[in-house]
Amino acid sequence: MRLEDYWGVGPKTSERLRETLGTEAAIGAIESADIRALVDAGVSRGRATRILRRANGDAGMAMLGTSDARDVYDELLSLAGEYAVTEHAADRIRVLTPLTDREAIESRLDEVLDATDAWRELDDADREAVLDAFAQYDERGGTERAAVEAALALREAGLRGGAFAALDDVDPDALREAAGALGYVDDGHVVEGADDELDRLRAKHEEASALSNSAFDVLDTVRDSGVRSLEDFESAVVEYVARETDLTRGEVQSAAADDPVDAADFVSTTLRALATDLETQVERREETVRAELDEAVETARADVDAAVAAVDDIAFFLSLARFAVAHNLRRPTLTDDGLAVTEARNLLLDGEVQPVTYGVGTHGVAGGTVTPPSGDRVTVLTGANSGGKTTLLETLSQVTLLTAMGLPVPAASAEVGQFDTVVFHRRHASFNAGVLESTLKSIVPPLTNDGRTLMLVDEFEAITEPGRAADLLNGLVQLTVDRGGLGVYVTHLADELSPLPPEARIDGIFAEGLTQDLALRVDYQPRFGTVGKSTPEFIVSRLVANATDRSVRQGFEALAAAVGEEAVQQTLSDVQLSSE
Repeated sequence: MRLEDYWGVGPKTSERLRETLGTEAAIGAIESADIRALVDAGVSRGRATRILRRANGDAGMAMLGTSDARDVYDELLSLAGEYAVTEHAADRIRVLTPLTDREAIESRLDEVLDATDAWRELDDADREAVLDAFAQYDERGGTERAAVEAALALREAGLRGGAFAALDDVDPDALREAAGALGYVDDGHVVEGADDELDRLRAKHEEASALSNSAFDVLDTVRDSGVRSLEDFESAVVEYVARETDLTRGEVQSAAADDPVDAADFVSTTLRALATDLETQVERREETVRAELDEAVETARADVDAAVAAVDDIAFFLSLARFAVAHNLRRPTLTDDGLAVTEARNLLLDGEVQPVTYGVGTHGVAGGTVTPPSGDRVTVLTGANSGGKTTLLETLSQVTLLTAMGLPVPAASAEVGQFDTVVFHRRHASFNAGVLESTLKSIVPPLTNDGRTLMLVDEFEAITEPGRAADLLNGLVQLTVDRGGLGVYVTHLADELSPLPPEARIDGIFAEGLTQDLALRVDYQPRFGTVGKSTPEFIVSRLVANATDRSVRQGFEALAAAVGEEAVQQTLSDVQLSSE
């Protein structure tokens, strides 16, 4: 396969990859989702991520039917990536894509949840040992030696079976020998400390080379010692060099020049020959040592390769396990139809969150106190402002996309059907024909294509006038039913809708009053088959209570009269009583 055959790799990018990595290494980086290699080669991180997502899951990316769905997908992977134990694990998480094969989803769920069980069972000391091993792996550049040392650290921490089973059969003694050999060879060069004899020869060669580069200084030094004849001079040079280089007199003598023209010729010729001879000895010894080290590595090659692959996979699945444990994620049940959750939580909300039970389509989930109806193809979700309707849509999209990626979900239980496209559309406060047209172009085509579509559409009326919006919403509900899709549509126009098809129902979220701090108190659990109310009297009550300027307060009191002064006064009275 050519580099240009990969999505996003044009002529300039392919040329850059060939120059920096080489074609084979570049293809290997793409196939193994190695973002770091592409970034180091000069490809921007964002582009590298897009290339690898397409290369490793192009079909699955088609599931993200809108930009809002893609935003949720990016948010999920960004959050999961925060729990990565290595840089490469973070890269692998960033390029996860929805899977199109149900067996692949189940398989990944098995692996992630096995790792989750293993992580939960570790005590604090073992967890620290795992994180330290992977931190050192990153610090050492993720090399083969770094992987071998990480594998040894995991074994020495007593970690076996489950997520660590891939290391159970490797030979730790072979890994230790290989680690030493791998550590002494850097880019084909045997480093210092690998062999005493090689280190000794290198030291002698360095000393001889230094003398050869200062031959005239040697000449002057020996002459100044008072020698008279050339024979005595030659002997003095041999003695001096042996003393300065820690070579034996015989080693120096063997390199001495024959029939020199004069004293200067003797010194320069002898020192060059000595340096050259030692360089040859160094090369021969290094070749021998490198062969011995390579043999040690090759003897343990199967164990080394197993360790490298295992450490990479363990890091990846433990990263996802840490994500699952941190957010108490559970395994979803894969079904043919329907989307239903019990006690679901939005992963992007901080603090105490009221879990929600909800469902659309055919399902079999049952909540503790609430069980969502089964069989409706579409739900119309109504209710209070700031009542969590948009958050519920986002939560449903999170559950659907996490399941599609083979990851556990933020719910006590969940049933998730097969969807070819997820159309998630957030409320966009732009009221013009251009926005309406672009929105319809975004959300309607997936319904008209073959395949199963999940529609999660928020406040469609925000982009056109209410009367027309109600007509369009009726059409979308009917189209969803006719095309065999599932849909949850959030709206404040429930009363303006025409009679819905029998396959649709209306649910409502209710505000229940104000807290002592005058915050809106909402029951975020939808009530099935009931139109929710926006209850503006609660908002007006808060404005009346908080107004400090007399004239402004009078203005809000006028609004109170418009929405029902008695209800406003009752709300303020309830708040006052609850604070006493």
